[in-house]
Amino acid sequence: MTKTIELRGVEQRFHARGTPGGYLTAVDDASFTLAADPAQVVSLVGQSGSGKSTIARHVLGLQKPSAGSVLYGGKDIFKLSRAEYDDYRRNVQPVFQDPYAIFNPFYRVDRVLWKAVKKFGLASSRAAGLELIEESLRAVKLEPERVLGRYPHQLSGGQRQRVMLARVHMLRPAFIIADEPVSMLDAQVRKLFLNILLDFQRDHGMTTLFITHDLSTVYYLGGSVMVITKGVIVERGPVDTVMHEPSHPYTRLLLDSIPQPDPDQRWTDRIDVDEATGAEGAAPKASIPETPII
Repeated sequence: MTKTIELRGVEQRFHARGTPGGYLTAVDDASFTLAADPAQVVSLVGQSGSGKSTIARHVLGLQKPSAGSVLYGGKDIFKLSRAEYDDYRRNVQPVFQDPYAIFNPFYRVDRVLWKAVKKFGLASSRAAGLELIEESLRAVKLEPERVLGRYPHQLSGGQRQRVMLARVHMLRPAFIIADEPVSMLDAQVRKLFLNILLDFQRDHGMTTLFITHDLSTVYYLGGSVMVITKGVIVERGPVDTVMHEPSHPYTRLLLDSIPQPDPDQRWTDRIDVDEATGAEGAAPKASIPETPII
């Protein structure tokens, strides 16, 4: 049976004084399905505060929605048995935004890899475990001898993010939930990171939900995209179609906000961000480059 993650009518409300009804709606009736076969890349794109990371927490089981369901194989993830939940944890792996906050500074980075080996029984001996760890580090373009035994502060942000990708490589999950994973990386490392995700899709059949505000990374990854604003998914479809023929005013507004790499074309006015009407300011319209900027 093909593994699937399905969101059905998911809503998330937070109590907020001074707002109509006394609460703020972060996610409003979100529904979509991720399938592991065939492996795919699905991007969820929107500005800060649009509800992207809240959806990531729902999918990872870190936050129960106020309404609606998150299903894994047709079962509510918040009602899974212990064995079913262990399977879910192994097959749905996160990669978070901040490479400086995901490691405990008091432990060497090896610890997150060995914990995975022990928790999920990935090796029958320490020698086999070390061989697996080294293989996975090489798969994400890291040299084991330059990483193992080091503390987090001795590695760069890009190296730390790739250590987490090595952990994913060890587990071979069906799904990767990547929440703004390249927003704190420089351009060269960002491109390397995205290529590794594409390798995982092609070579190991991993489906990625890639959450971002950056349309250039969406264009580079390809696959399909969902556009979200104010907690509502307003457009979805193949990346090429949505980027070149957007149907929703907010999507067009996002595309118009991409700066052109031309010093002679400068923004002189503010863009009026009005998701309800899609009204735009006087900024020059940006075209989608043939070779995306990463």
